[in-house]
Amino acid sequence: MSSEYAMQGQFSEKSDVFSFGVLLLEIVSGRRNTSFYNNQYALNLLGYAWKLWNEGDIWGLVDQVILELESDSKNEREIKRCIHVGLLCVQEYAKDRPTMSTVVSILNSEISNLDTPKQPAFTQTPLITHDVENKVSLNDVTLTSFDGR
Repeated sequence: MSSEYAMQGQFSEKSDVFSFGVLLLEIVSGRRNTSFYNNQYALNLLGYAWKLWNEGDIWGLVDQVILELESDSKNEREIKRCIHVGLLCVQEYAKDRPTMSTVVSILNSEISNLDTPKQPAFTQTPLITHDVENKVSLNDVTLTSFDGR
């Protein structure tokens, strides 16, 4: 779900582009966007892809099955292009995302000069860890239980 729809209820053609980008990254990685629950590196697939993109390690995102099938430099270029397009589609602001017709042209290699993607929506790591095992509260709050007669 695109950020503008999730936060403000605004839906546009760029919302579909966002969804397509998520789908593209899911296909390339072999992982669902929601498969990163309790992951120390990223809140979701978008955050993980963005982290690897910034580190220059996009091959860390690619599904092992695809890596085994990848046999030539043409396929390698196409995989990189899919990741690049996926990240362009999931940029936080709708105005930064390409239109769907532009995405199709990029995937058909009709457009070769691609913009550098900006940070995707929903990529901030959580402030609170989900790992609460063996944690104790250090606050001084007391609870009083009232029992009826």
